[in-house]
Amino acid sequence: MASDRIFGLVALMVALAYIASATQIQTSFLSDPVGPKAFPILIGAVAALCGLVLIVRPDPDPEWPDARTWGSLLIAVVVLIGYAYSLKPMGFLVPTAITAAILSYQISPRTLPAVLSGLGLSIGLFILFKFALGLGLVPFPKGLIG
Repeated sequence: MASDRIFGLVALMVALAYIASATQIQTSFLSDPVGPKAFPILIGAVAALCGLVLIVRPDPDPEWPDARTWGSLLIAVVVLIGYAYSLKPMGFLVPTAITAAILSYQISPRTLPAVLSGLGLSIGLFILFKFALGLGLVPFPKGLIG
């Protein structure tokens, strides 16, 4: 019970800090009627509400994951941090394919389906983000495409 309450308190503090930082967003005179602050404040309010629920109604008997699960989570975090740092220098396709393949392998440790999932997600997300949503993604490192 104490672990849920501590986590709820941490979540509440982070949510309140997030809301406070969202109120500092500058608005231009050409913004929409709701403004750019509404969505981040809404997300922060939901997170604060979730933290309060954890404080008020903790799980009486929480089950903590075993060491293997903690190891998998650590690997996933390291891979995602590496992914964030590799996007700009390497472009979108290669880091996304590698990251998706590693995470897919963690879900189901079969090499060929993990590699195919990584390639499919990389190409599919690139098409979606670049052409359907109009984002300015670079597919490969700038040195390769000139």
